[in-house]
Amino acid sequence: MDLSISALLSSGLEHQAGARGDTVAQILGAVRRHLEMDVAFVSEFFQGQRVFRHVDSTNPRNPIKPGAGDPLEASFCKRVVDGHLPQLMRDARRNPVSAALDVTHALPVGAHLSVPIRLSDGSTYGTFCCFSFTADESLDERDLKMMRAFAEVTAKLIEAERAAVVRKRELKHKIRKALSSNKLSTAYQPIYDLVADKIVGVEALSRFQALPLQSPDIWFGEANEVGLGVELESRAIQLGLRALEHLPLDMYVSVNISPQHILDGAMAGIFSNMPLDRVVLEITEHSAVAEYDGLASQLAPFRARGMRIAVDDAGAGYASFRHILNLAPDRIKLDMSLTRNIDRDGSRRALAAAFIRFAEETGAKIIAEGVETQSELDTLKALGVSTVQGHFVGRPAPIGDLLTYLH
Repeated sequence: MDLSISALLSSGLEHQAGARGDTVAQILGAVRRHLEMDVAFVSEFFQGQRVFRHVDSTNPRNPIKPGAGDPLEASFCKRVVDGHLPQLMRDARRNPVSAALDVTHALPVGAHLSVPIRLSDGSTYGTFCCFSFTADESLDERDLKMMRAFAEVTAKLIEAERAAVVRKRELKHKIRKALSSNKLSTAYQPIYDLVADKIVGVEALSRFQALPLQSPDIWFGEANEVGLGVELESRAIQLGLRALEHLPLDMYVSVNISPQHILDGAMAGIFSNMPLDRVVLEITEHSAVAEYDGLASQLAPFRARGMRIAVDDAGAGYASFRHILNLAPDRIKLDMSLTRNIDRDGSRRALAAAFIRFAEETGAKIIAEGVETQSELDTLKALGVSTVQGHFVGRPAPIGDLLTYLH
């Protein structure tokens, strides 16, 4: 039977932390079947116990359960690591040390292969083990070398899993600290109507004063990674909506939300008692959404109360096209990658013109983001864009500075 070490190593190391345990179990199953044995497991030496962290459960005859444990001193594993038992035994009942152990006859244990799992710091994590209920005289040094190779693979996966656990704990602490210490604030970028010649709304943009200094998209990505995405995004939206208390009644606030948090039902807690006719909700996700029907259903009651929906970053990727087609947005926001240098790039002008014609057909309004120069503004205006935002028409600013500017 052919067994590819490199293929399993490659696939295992590409998995995220939650899948690494499955990868180890798959390795155990492949090894057990290759050796035609009955039991395969990875044990950890933990506080005087041998704990079975990963177990191949594909053989119904396997009596070992994941998470179970027994005294380390009574185990084969400890004796193998200490050198009191060989790593390869064709029949454990013929070795005087193992034959003296009750478990050898109770299971019974016949052929037995066990190798230490060594971590990069030189410490012993536990063992990679495989045994059968009967003897097997065909086992040889080549089988033992294979076990050692897979023990090395498993050590890499275990260390990656440990690193992921540490990272998750540190990220949670960092994000909760930012939330509790009021290190999250909002800057507002004006949205300008060229026809009315005035600011008609603002986009609420999150700013983090907490260390380490990093962009908001990294903060939100890390929050999603550790299960705090809804909490952080909800806080950001609630902070952003405070501007409604200060802005003129004919101005709206645009806030960003990811589709998954809409599907998770986060909107009810965020937008209760809000004047939704002054709120634009920007859908920000850059990846495809699997449940557009569910997304539209969650949005429907809020749209019925006056909330308008915008699809952000149109032109930046395929996902934005799907959002536009499936959500029938009230606003389509052209991504800055499309508007930047649009005055000098015919391809950008052609794509922008297509979005503009589509918006005219569907009754949506185009907003061009990232406008930096007068020439870009003139080109967009000539194409039929009437609403813009960007540093050329107004930089993001705290609410106090914005109000001063408006007055």
